Amino acid sequence: IFFACSIDFAPSQQDTRTPSLPLKKTLAVLSKMRRILGVSKKPVPGPTLADTTATLEKRGETLDARIAKLDKELLGYKEQLQRTRPGPTQTRIKQKALHVLKQKKMLEGQRESLGAQQWGLEQLAFTQETTKATIDQVACMKDAAKTLRTSMKQIKLDDVEDLQDQLQDLYEDAAEIQEIVARSYGVPEDIDEADLQAELDALEGELVSSGAGSSYLDDALATPAP
Repeated sequence: IFFACSIDFAPSQQDTRTPSLPLKKTLAVLSKMRRILGVSKKPVPGPTLADTTATLEKRGETLDARIAKLDKELLGYKEQLQRTRPGPTQTRIKQKALHVLKQKKMLEGQRESLGAQQWGLEQLAFTQETTKATIDQVACMKDAAKTLRTSMKQIKLDDVEDLQDQLQDLYEDAAEIQEIVARSYGVPEDIDEADLQAELDALEGELVSSGAGSSYLDDALATPAP
């Protein structure tokens, strides 16, 4: 058994040191294919929406400048037509003005198309920003919900109910204490409020019949007690 293992182990050492003939051929083929096909390069990232929008803005500014220049030329031809009489000279001026007008119409069409493209990119950028904001908002809501669940685990409904009962008892005790403190001493307890009101009405009637009127009584009632 030991002899067989030693025989199996020897070729493995030989293979690691010196590659076999098929392996050499494979490496040679791979090297040749690498030279023919070339080494793959990392893909270059494409332009962003901001870059494309900036490029369109520059093109729009260029077109606006060219259109403004043509407008200036048309204004000059208009002034020349007003100063010249009908004839060959005026005809040549009209032809030049017509040529400039065609150029202006062509540039205005390009500017309109460019504006539509720019508007589409701006809408796409806005949608992208809105989507990103929504994703961030949802992530914040998830974190807040997780924090709220953790906080709610620290609150027991039974403890809250017990606390409310204790507070209610304290409020009732405080009201009772206030009522005890507000008691008046030296006043008979068997006085009826209805009897006091009757006496007050009778006193007011006597004052009115005597000519004193009720102003004195009203002033006395309105005057705060010391």
